[in-house]
Amino acid sequence: MLNDAIFKLEEVLTLSPGKHQALWCLGNAYTTQAFLFPDADVAKGHFDKAVDYLQRAENEDPGNEIYRKALDVAIRGPEILMELNQNGMMQQALGGGGGGPSASSNATGGENIKTKKNNDFTYNVCGWIILACGIVAWVGMAKALGPPPPPAR
Repeated sequence: MLNDAIFKLEEVLTLSPGKHQALWCLGNAYTTQAFLFPDADVAKGHFDKAVDYLQRAENEDPGNEIYRKALDVAIRGPEILMELNQNGMMQQALGGGGGGPSASSNATGGENIKTKKNNDFTYNVCGWIILACGIVAWVGMAKALGPPPPPAR
């Protein structure tokens, strides 16, 4: 779905290159896609595209705080991804925790509790990230739509 969204947003930009909302959405899509790649080099290419689109969005709508924050995340993205990979959180979040059922059946009770806490933390972090992205998208859409029209008489 993310690839389809990127394709459609790029089509929008061919019709209206200065559409800052589309630039912002496309930058966020590339940022999200970058976090899905554990390979830092592949992810860096997506972060670079995200920075380019988000910078263009900010240039089209200077002073937009939402665009600035999204740009900051994309700029810091490779560093954040590296930290997540070092902590092993990306593998857990993507379902490749490294240990299958046989590995967990050999674990002692203390290790199971530690793994559960790590999984809970990972899901909490992912949940907060998704919530933040949803709020940012909602605020951005609300700003783009403007106030409602006055009632007709």
